[in-house]
Amino acid sequence: MAAAGGGLGGMELQETVKQALTALYHHPDDAVRVQADRWLQHFQRTLDAWQVADNLLHDAGSNFETLVFCSQTLRSKVQRDFEELPSEAFRPLRDSLNRLLKKFNKGPPKVRTQISLAVAALAVHVPVEDWGNGGVIQWLREEMKSNPECVPGFLELLKVLPEEIFNYRIAARPDRRRQFEKELTSSMEVAFGILTACLNADELKEQVLEAFASWLRLRSGISASLLASHPLVLTALSSLNSELLSEAAVNVTSELIHCSVVGSFSDASAQMPLIQVIVPRVMSLKPLLKDPSKDEEDVKAIARLFADMGDSYVKLIATGSQESMMIVHALLEVASHQEFDIASMTFNFWHSLQIYLTEREINQTFGEDVTIEAERNRRLQIFRPSFESLVSLVSFRVQYPQDYQELSEEDMKDFKQTRYAVADVLVDAALVLGGEAILKILYMKLAEAVASSGNNELTEWPRVEAALYCIKAISEFVSTTEAEVLPQVMMLLPKLPHQPQLLQTVCFTIGAYSKWLDASPSGLSMLPSLVDILMSGMSISEDTAAAAALAFRHICDDCRKKLCGSLDGLFHIYHRAVHVEGAFRVSAEDSLHLVEALSMVITELPPDQAKKALEALCLPVVTPLQEIINQGPVILGQKGARELTVHIDRLAYIFRYVSHPEAVADAIQRLWPIFKAIFDVRAWDMRTMESLCKACKYAVRTSGRYMGVTIGAMLGEIQGLYQQHQQPCFLYLSSEVIKIFGSDPSCSEYLRNLIVALFSRTTCLLTSIQDFTARPDVADDCFLLASRCIRYCPQILIPSPVFPALVDCAICGITVQHREASNSILSFLSDVLDLSHSPDSLQFHPIRDCIIVPRGPTITRILIASLTGALPSSRFETVTYALGAVVRAYGVQALQWAKEAVSLIPSSAVKEAESMRFLQALSDAASGVNLNTLMAPIEELSDVCRRNRTVQEIVQGALRPQELNLVH
Repeated sequence: MAAAGGGLGGMELQETVKQALTALYHHPDDAVRVQADRWLQHFQRTLDAWQVADNLLHDAGSNFETLVFCSQTLRSKVQRDFEELPSEAFRPLRDSLNRLLKKFNKGPPKVRTQISLAVAALAVHVPVEDWGNGGVIQWLREEMKSNPECVPGFLELLKVLPEEIFNYRIAARPDRRRQFEKELTSSMEVAFGILTACLNADELKEQVLEAFASWLRLRSGISASLLASHPLVLTALSSLNSELLSEAAVNVTSELIHCSVVGSFSDASAQMPLIQVIVPRVMSLKPLLKDPSKDEEDVKAIARLFADMGDSYVKLIATGSQESMMIVHALLEVASHQEFDIASMTFNFWHSLQIYLTEREINQTFGEDVTIEAERNRRLQIFRPSFESLVSLVSFRVQYPQDYQELSEEDMKDFKQTRYAVADVLVDAALVLGGEAILKILYMKLAEAVASSGNNELTEWPRVEAALYCIKAISEFVSTTEAEVLPQVMMLLPKLPHQPQLLQTVCFTIGAYSKWLDASPSGLSMLPSLVDILMSGMSISEDTAAAAALAFRHICDDCRKKLCGSLDGLFHIYHRAVHVEGAFRVSAEDSLHLVEALSMVITELPPDQAKKALEALCLPVVTPLQEIINQGPVILGQKGARELTVHIDRLAYIFRYVSHPEAVADAIQRLWPIFKAIFDVRAWDMRTMESLCKACKYAVRTSGRYMGVTIGAMLGEIQGLYQQHQQPCFLYLSSEVIKIFGSDPSCSEYLRNLIVALFSRTTCLLTSIQDFTARPDVADDCFLLASRCIRYCPQILIPSPVFPALVDCAICGITVQHREASNSILSFLSDVLDLSHSPDSLQFHPIRDCIIVPRGPTITRILIASLTGALPSSRFETVTYALGAVVRAYGVQALQWAKEAVSLIPSSAVKEAESMRFLQALSDAASGVNLNTLMAPIEELSDVCRRNRTVQEIVQGALRPQELNLVH
């Protein structure tokens, strides 16, 4: 590229760019700034942007804003649009970038970085043989020799080169990206030689080490024994002990630790030379963890190195050797640091160590079972004191701060995350030590906290709450037969003050130990006092009420047999919770826990008692609904959805959790007039319909074939209403009905009428991709229902007159951008194509083939378009499965469809070799090879076609069937 400006048009465009930048950064009018920004973004996508950006960067009169914009533009063009340029443009571009790198050698840094990234991106695109000079690293070495004054700029380029291997903003083909990685790996010793030569200049040392760290991230190309004595490694490690702790030295050491990670004992010996150099140097930093002269950032850097050693060498540490225990003690010291951000760096290590100590599979290297168990026990004994110390070091961190009421929303969120993290560490400790051992440690802390609070309960509660929170966290690991500590804990709970945060944790703790309460001989005698606590919790605040309601559900779930004789008391609590005027502060959402709780107890009753209890459970829910309906359809239509759904949702929970099919069927039959009244008046209201359909779904699921005439009335209702109000929930309720009744021959006629009516209406609604985009929920539930029909009643759907229209509808909607809708459509097509070869299904193959084969080329073409950009790359697996289903079903014929589709893609976008690898993968899939083993060539075609916007538009333009309204 020329360094001077081009003709008049080029000069005018340069001036326009400058004016747009001035407007963007300095114009007082927001509208003008927005317009300037849009123009500049459009300009960056043009072919002219190459020359204009290059000219302005070489122009001595360009200001800082212009330089930054143009350097970003040039970097972006090289990354994304390099294919726009003719092949002969490479050398002028490289030479121009080289001159710019020299020009901006001393800054501005922001501009120099963008130019370095542009050169690195160019190297990703251009193979060694085309670059010349033996490739980019050899070229760089020669440039540094010829221009020693420009070494700082070239060092930045050397640093970013390995980082750009994994920069997927660079529109390189996958095979070229892999080749570039090999080129850099083979040039690693040359790169290290360049960096070593630069060590002589003290002012460059920081840059050299940062570049070295970047190259180490390649994780290949140089042995541990060679690294162990390399001058760069020794410089980095010696810099750790310098007065000014070098961030670059820490980064290098961290990467060296990661390079020497031990994944198996077989590679431990290979890594040992490097490990033996690293560990003593890092261990010598241990005193600095408590050095008051070190600032927090320095301590954090040192802690990071210990944490990295723990994570990387955990397999060696788990042997329990004397040397490894030195690292463990250092990590305990890090865990004791007052700053949680520093202490928590070790948490991943404790989790990994726990896995190595407890999981049998990892200990298989010891041979015989007896040997494995003996070695496992030996290690557990060695690490017991460390995990016991860990429990004490982390448990205090969950304590509420004195100023907790003044914490911002963000700070409170961070505090909760801290508590969750500590709970995870306690779980790891419980798996090593056993739940009972930790319970004893934590109970001592609880007892101490209660004793020290004395008469200051209202100010000293945080310590008590913290201990209880920790006790709750390990509940799953405490045996239900534990009889020493838990009885004391439970007897202590009623004596604690009802401070809101403490009461909330008390309620959670009661719920967490519900299984123990059921199993304990003294559990039944404790329940009344514990339920009293829960009732208090429901009265204090919404947060305590939420905790109490959840605990109540756990108690009723696990102690349901014990509570069958206490229904009157349970109903008393239930009534107070669901009545608006009740004294409890249980939200409508949390009241569902109480509904579920009572439902589970009722499930344990004999059928005759369960029926009466179910009526009593429904009564306070049904009464307000009946009162609204009695006021007439006008009032019913005017009510807010919330006034209805709060009650309907409770009925849904009752139908879901009362496992007495006949009783629930009887209840839904009695309640059907109420449901029908709401259906008839509120069919337009999506929120109410969703709630009502959910209640009906659970009634159908629980009652099954006991539904009797009610199911017919229900289906008739939604079938009629769907014609006018296309509520998606009518479709998902129908899915549940199909699942329960689809295989019942006696139901075939009304199910056929149902699905024909629903699908006929839906296929009329969804006739273009715009319709799918406007109604994704309808599309989603329609094809979920269709898939369920294929699985449960193909004999009804496939011969029906609506099936061809449904397939056409699916084809039209494949590329809808809504994730769930697209996945449902693709799953439906896969189900159709994957019809089993059982005798029952074989009869439908001719019908299916008559519909699919004429549409096969279009389906295949759209699926390949979806793979290559019409759908987001996150749908890759779902689309690939559907394409695999096509070739499995139609073999050679489907391969011809795929070949025809791929042949439409211009060779400028996809090379013949890439197409052939893709088609070979499909051929292998058609031959029965597992599709999961063939993903690489399919994914490669997807990546190639998505590598930049221009290529994606070319591919989609070629593959988009003209007769369909597809968008991408």
